[in-house]
Amino acid sequence: MIKKSIQFNIVTPERKVYSNEVLEVTIPTGAGEITVLPNHIPLVSTVVTGELRVKLIDGSIHSFAVSSGILEVQPSSKVVVLADRSELATEIDLDRAKEAYKRAEKAMKSVHNKTDVDYARFEALMNKELNRVHVAKRWK
Repeated sequence: MIKKSIQFNIVTPERKVYSNEVLEVTIPTGAGEITVLPNHIPLVSTVVTGELRVKLIDGSIHSFAVSSGILEVQPSSKVVVLADRSELATEIDLDRAKEAYKRAEKAMKSVHNKTDVDYARFEALMNKELNRVHVAKRWK
């Protein structure tokens, strides 16, 4: 049966962030940004830090800041994103995101050895917070 919509879910370790019938989903993956439409072939891919967008049946668009995770496109037009972190763009506190970015940047500068595990952790945190800032600015 040909479906005209996608059952889409974003789930983090803390909660189900979003669940809705949508027309399309654009997701940042390790292979680049992809758009999934109804009746897409099954697929599993990595999700990277970036902006995820869903187009609703009424034509409106919702944007999310996501960080690393897994994407699964299932048969019967079901799409699930399991993300480490995800927030609806309009719910991001821009000031808090900017402050978190500054704290991560300061912590990264305090690490003396760039091969240190802490350096990589702070760099990833900086990228996540900077993504939140960009997504929030774009949609507010």
